Amino acid sequence: MQNVGIIGAGAWGTALAVVARDAGRDVCLWAREAEVVSAINRQHENPLFLDGIALDPTIRATGDLLEAVAADIVLLAVPAQFLRGVLGEAAKGWRDGAPAVLCAKGIERESCALMSEVVAAVLPSVPVAVLAGPTFASEVARRRPTAVTLACADAALRQAVATALKTMLFRIYGHDDVVGAEVGAAVKNVLAIACGIVEGRGLGESARAALVTRGLAELARLARAKGARTETLMGLACLGDLVLTCTSRESRNYALGVALGRGETLKSFLAGRRTVAEGAFSAASVTTLARRLDLEMPICFAVDTVINRGADIDAVIADLLARPPAAEQPAGGSVAQERS
Repeated sequence: MQNVGIIGAGAWGTALAVVARDAGRDVCLWAREAEVVSAINRQHENPLFLDGIALDPTIRATGDLLEAVAADIVLLAVPAQFLRGVLGEAAKGWRDGAPAVLCAKGIERESCALMSEVVAAVLPSVPVAVLAGPTFASEVARRRPTAVTLACADAALRQAVATALKTMLFRIYGHDDVVGAEVGAAVKNVLAIACGIVEGRGLGESARAALVTRGLAELARLARAKGARTETLMGLACLGDLVLTCTSRESRNYALGVALGRGETLKSFLAGRRTVAEGAFSAASVTTLARRLDLEMPICFAVDTVINRGADIDAVIADLLARPPAAEQPAGGSVAQERS
């Protein structure tokens, strides 16, 4: 796995290029924007998405998608809602046997498909792994110590991918629960918006701690209903990422929640931003999927009503607080118990 193709030259894709190069790999980074390709190849930086980070001159950018996917391993770092279209374009250039490593976090809005399900639909013969965990792109690119999960059903492939990407400062822990890693990574973005609203409304740290805990229980309901194992949710891909994303304004989803809590509109927050707060899209996907599976996820439903239905935040908070008391079912409860 010497040749690494990275699809998506946003902040996270660029940070992963730094990691792969530090691991000794030859890196080709695909960007849709011509100015990003030019800046990486000529100035060895990506000021549009990851300003202030010097890139190794051997990191090569391209605007040719087929060139980038002609690699031994392909990291998919495009936003979740664009993955299906990009894979369709990339299909004819994909090298036989090259794994797809999913690095974006989300659930497809129209189909409610997990990202691994999207890959299976478009490229059914391509093996899949999921890279997830508590990461901020700027910290990874600045070589701050980071630990992530690599989920893959094939143990040999999981080890090969981990070996190709690990460095002293980018620790990779492997397991085989792909669905658990995906659901944890996607739902925590929705919960981060809720936590941001708590801060924006000045509701206090106790309220945020309660929301994170009950949000984890909601996340667990969905994950188990999709076939994930509970113990996966206590790891880096879920709990670790949840803690990071729900406590720092560097998280785009948390920052969006803070802005909404202070009275800013979604439209005004997103105006002029190139980066995506994926939770704004995943909220509808998560709640639609929950209804299909007959699951109660009141916090996620509340975020969806605020973002996609224009609900009044104070009224939504009042509705949550008015819910009747119920026995606590923490993240370890069974699916059948989850009616709280």
